[in-house]
Amino acid sequence: MEITETLALTRLAVSLLLGGAIGLERMVHKHPAGMRTFMLICIGSTLATLASIYICQTNMGLHNGDPGRIAAQILTGIGFIGAGLIIKTNDGVSGITTASSIFVTAAIGIAAGVGMLLTASLVTVVVLVILSSNYYLRKGPKDSE
Repeated sequence: MEITETLALTRLAVSLLLGGAIGLERMVHKHPAGMRTFMLICIGSTLATLASIYICQTNMGLHNGDPGRIAAQILTGIGFIGAGLIIKTNDGVSGITTASSIFVTAAIGIAAGVGMLLTASLVTVVVLVILSSNYYLRKGPKDSE
């Protein structure tokens, strides 16, 4: 399938909504990385993936190029960012869920970039269920609010 401006903008819009949904959940539960962070990670991953596909499609000598190479570098870079979020203290380790959420959000962005919009949407729902269930299982809803 050829990447057109309309197709690219559609995929970017879906990516923005999916990243925003995960970020909103994190923001509502007062975690350090919020809606803007997750939206930027998701849309950035989608744009890099679209650009990778577009480069191979528009440059005659690159029809046999590998668009997956940029996706691999996205995940490597996100892994580096995630590693910086994990902090070991005397009480244990914090930031692992945030780092994992950022990693999966980048993967959702890549999936949106290659056109797997239904899959990206379903994974977003699964992530939201996982993040929300942890909140309700460990902390419970606030009775005073």
